[in-house]
Amino acid sequence: MTEPISRSRPPGRVRGTRQAAAIEDTLREADGFRTAQELFDELRRRGDSVGLTTVYRNLNLLVEAGLADVVHREDGESQFRLCGHSAAAGEHHHHIVCRVCGRSVEVAGPEVEAWADRVAAAAGYTQISHTVELFGLCPDHS
Repeated sequence: MTEPISRSRPPGRVRGTRQAAAIEDTLREADGFRTAQELFDELRRRGDSVGLTTVYRNLNLLVEAGLADVVHREDGESQFRLCGHSAAAGEHHHHIVCRVCGRSVEVAGPEVEAWADRVAAAAGYTQISHTVELFGLCPDHS
């Protein structure tokens, strides 16, 4: 098992437990976004004793700490993955996510950023934030 990223985080965020490390390792090994249920199933398959509530709690703490990304599928279910290079560097980015396998690609969206700034300014809003999630079929499922 690799050193969990949660150990580099301030105390109180995610405890450095065996379960947290197993969740992070499983998420790190995933090729793209995974639901909490998918991660839970994989952990159980590997023989890790962890509850679904613990999986959700740890995933949400990783997101809050900026160490994981979350996107919401068209049916509303959350999918998670550890942050890639642009997120780790603090750069705002978006994702294109495969509806079938969850594989994702980080994409910059300067046009989206400019549009959001124009719309906010026209409405008199400041300090805006936004989330853009694109879903489609990856080359393996097209």
